[in-house]
Amino acid sequence: MVDGLLVVGLLVAAFVGYNIGGSSTGVAFGPAVGSRILGKATAAGLFTVFALLGGWTIGRNVIETMSSEIVPATQFSLTASVGVLFFAGASLLISNLYGVPASTSMTAVGAIVGLGLATGTLREEVMFRIVSAWIIAPLLAFLVGMLIGRYLYPHLDARFTFTRLENPLVRLDRSGAVPRPAFNDRASLWDVLGAALVLVIACYMGFSAGASNAGNAVAPLVGSGAVSVESGILLAIGSIGLGGFTIARRTLATVGDGITELPILAALIVSTIGATVITVLSRLGIPASLAVSTTCCIIGLGWGRASRAVTVAEAAKGAVDPDAAQFDEGAGLTTGALTADDPETGVPSGPTLGTLAASEREQEANAPGAEEDIDVPPIGEEDFDDLAAESLFDPAATSRIVFLWALTPTISTIGAYVLFSIVL
Repeated sequence: MVDGLLVVGLLVAAFVGYNIGGSSTGVAFGPAVGSRILGKATAAGLFTVFALLGGWTIGRNVIETMSSEIVPATQFSLTASVGVLFFAGASLLISNLYGVPASTSMTAVGAIVGLGLATGTLREEVMFRIVSAWIIAPLLAFLVGMLIGRYLYPHLDARFTFTRLENPLVRLDRSGAVPRPAFNDRASLWDVLGAALVLVIACYMGFSAGASNAGNAVAPLVGSGAVSVESGILLAIGSIGLGGFTIARRTLATVGDGITELPILAALIVSTIGATVITVLSRLGIPASLAVSTTCCIIGLGWGRASRAVTVAEAAKGAVDPDAAQFDEGAGLTTGALTADDPETGVPSGPTLGTLAASEREQEANAPGAEEDIDVPPIGEEDFDDLAAESLFDPAATSRIVFLWALTPTISTIGAYVLFSIVL
């Protein structure tokens, strides 16, 4: 019976890791695949390698927290471990059925909290630290994104453009007896530099995902002593990699559909900030959501970009006396500002992920310095109609995402609590 439970636990852990790989690979390598820097199989391989590196190094801290600090490790019997993993996996499945990438960390921690509440062993000081990080991290990502959007993004957007390559930057030459890597000789120096930047940040995202998510799949089994930390990491990353090579292919192909209006430059900024926040938290042993932090950063980046239409003084004056506001009353600050063309210079925003994943129409490449005198309008002199050209988020879809982000950990916590209150 014990052997059977162990097999079930390993299978459920693999299922959780499989789903993590399916969603995280597309998030990390979507821009790289969409801009034809590399193929889907190569993206899955690189994601697996860097996820393993992240899980094997700082990911151990997250595993330690989840396997012994939220509740004592003695509470993780094999039965309890299977129950925790089951509710984490079931809650993620519900979110996946609605097409929303749930917070794996919050859902997994929620199941452990349910166990702790049912047995009276929950360490409240540890959960206070974790929940505080869950609140602070998205707010920090939003704030950094807002500051970059308001003060730096327009200047970066006016000087750098990332375009889609007609052919992959690196491909396999099968003309000889042995396939060998071949470089796209039509790629310009700027194409190579831009591709390298996109690829480096994608690998960084993979590292962060591995560090944060390895514990979500195997921490209960490690806590029960059924598997060692090293074996657990290998199981987690192995199943994450399997998801990357299989179901993530669809995610990689359609990643642009959900964030069509997000330019590649914005995606790179968001990815860097989100991955950095999660890497720091993982180093501190705190499981946190990469999806939540990156989404808040997107909102902050767009809000900051849109806020350039007014100065701080004008915004403060408008808050005190709305009738005295200098801007158009019908206008609103929306994250669609990321997609707007510069009204003064005519320099368009970089191509969006949706554009890169759509048809193969040619796009004009603008190398750095192509515009001799790039002039970004000062804050307060940009027009609302240009900044708010389109909406980055569908309000209804955003509400559904936020609702399910709260719902899945709640289901996981309540389900685990009810089960363990009856069984244990």
